Amino acid sequence: MLKVGYIGLGLMGKSIARNILKAGFPVVVHNRSQAAVDELVAEGAIRASSPATVAAQADIVFTNLPDSPDVEKVVLGERGIIKATHDGLIYIDNSTIKPASARKIAAELAKKGVYALDAPVSGGDIGAKNATLTIMVGGEASALERAMPVFQAMGKTITHVGGPGAGQVAKAANQIMVAAQMVAMGELLVFAKKAGVDPRKVVDAIKGGAAQCWSLDVKPPRLFDGNRNPGFKAHMQLKDMKIVMDTAEEYDVPISGTIANTALFQQMIEMGMGELDNSAVVGVIEKLAGVGILD
Repeated sequence: MLKVGYIGLGLMGKSIARNILKAGFPVVVHNRSQAAVDELVAEGAIRASSPATVAAQADIVFTNLPDSPDVEKVVLGERGIIKATHDGLIYIDNSTIKPASARKIAAELAKKGVYALDAPVSGGDIGAKNATLTIMVGGEASALERAMPVFQAMGKTITHVGGPGAGQVAKAANQIMVAAQMVAMGELLVFAKKAGVDPRKVVDAIKGGAAQCWSLDVKPPRLFDGNRNPGFKAHMQLKDMKIVMDTAEEYDVPISGTIANTALFQQMIEMGMGELDNSAVVGVIEKLAGVGILD
């Protein structure tokens, strides 16, 4: 049985680590704040004091952290994973970071004989809790094959996209679509409301046709209940959009629609809504239109 390490027990990471534990794998956990560690240790996980300590005990070690600098520090830093590499170790990152950072980490770990997989996830807190995540993987196919039983405890769709960094390119592409859906959904709800039509009935009318998408299926019921609590926090959506912007600039890709959507998420954060769900970008559109969807 593979022994798994998991570093980063936030909104997504804790649920993922719990599902790996439920699947029967021994799990070693580490997190900056200890409440999530205590919770998982009470369920059978093993506590570790540093990323290096996790790596020393694990066959596969995952990270799930906020941004590129955090991942680089945990992997390559003074008490990082790279300080405790050993034969057969596989490193897997569930974070959403810059493709360039994923490639840098893979290159550094390769010098130590360690395979690195960038494996960002999509599906939000619901997908993490229910082990139904979509996982896009970059890196060596043989490492993915060895880690597949663990991936199958986390998600339902695991796709090998290509070499190092390819998973992060796929996730950035995913976030282009997610941002567009959240903004379009917010616009159509406010549009309907201000035009004097019940937005609930508009959603019912269109979600079975060409407008059908995950966002329109999942988010409106929560918004109509007045629930804007996070499944995926808006400030993390903005962070991801900045990754898209930086990568698009690196490869000279025109992304005019994404630039406009990113600006709305930036406004959202400036309005103090960064801890809300990314679907709460409707709040920016409500303010601009002078009408709320629940008015």
